[in-house]
Amino acid sequence: MSERENAKAARSASPRGARSQRTVMRSRFSAWARHHRAMCLDSAGRLIRTPVASLLTMLAIAIALILPTALWLSLDGARLLDAELDESATLTAYLDSDVDEGEAMRVAEALGASPDVEAVRLITAAEGMAEFQQALGLEDALDRLETNPLPASIVVSPEDASPEAMRSLATQLEAVGGVDEVRLDLAWLERLKRLAELGRRVTLALGVLFGLGVLLVVGNTIRLAVESRRQEIEVVTLIGATHGFVRRPFLYSGAWYGLGGGLLAWVLLALGRQWLSAPATALAESYGASFTMPGLDGAGSATLLVSSTLLGLLGAWMAVSRHLADIRPR
Repeated sequence: MSERENAKAARSASPRGARSQRTVMRSRFSAWARHHRAMCLDSAGRLIRTPVASLLTMLAIAIALILPTALWLSLDGARLLDAELDESATLTAYLDSDVDEGEAMRVAEALGASPDVEAVRLITAAEGMAEFQQALGLEDALDRLETNPLPASIVVSPEDASPEAMRSLATQLEAVGGVDEVRLDLAWLERLKRLAELGRRVTLALGVLFGLGVLLVVGNTIRLAVESRRQEIEVVTLIGATHGFVRRPFLYSGAWYGLGGGLLAWVLLALGRQWLSAPATALAESYGASFTMPGLDGAGSATLLVSSTLLGLLGAWMAVSRHLADIRPR
């Protein structure tokens, strides 16, 4: 055969070879997808056929997930409170007693022009006396005073509510002409921030510990399932099944356990929120405050379910991999 005929034959054979390769790849992918679908349904069916044992395992997972999730929700509510307190963090600049109202307004405008100041509110001496009388209920006694002993004051809202920035701003305000004293109380703000940081660390530690608890619960359950199907695993291994093929149904079982535990945790958290909402709101109202029990939104619910499913999957993978290494066909 000439070189021209050989080249022609190669060109005609190449498309057929490529099409054959693509057909083989599609066939393998189709078989892989069918096996995944079959194992997913089969593992779900096995859990349904043992409802009590499956429900107890999912309940154990749910209990392990509830505490860190509830703490996370509490911290989320505390972050909202922290933001409100940051907005209410202010400095009070008391003016000299000989500063009149017009000069006090000019000082307030000067303070408001500072780039570190978000807003200012001037309280004149008369307004300060009226607020003092209303707060103490001493209208008759204070009306007998010949002069108003209270100076004008300016309430300053800083741009940055961090303790360091507020101390720096207080130093700047004390240097302004007409300002006699600047009052700044940061002890409560610093304590609150330290409590919030402690709460975040406790929540993270408990989340890790209870996450390990979920891994142990799922791992122990899957370990028992592997032992109960040991002979089946040995047979399929003898006829050439890979570890991935053997591992697949147990991984789906772990994922179902994790998803079921996450759903139970979500339901229990919703019921607990409804149960505690009324007394918590009543307690807050007794102190003249408003409070709403935090709950899981769409993103939080998705995070809970995805995390629980992944934990179940990981626990199953660890258990199966460990026990498959010990199973040898006889």
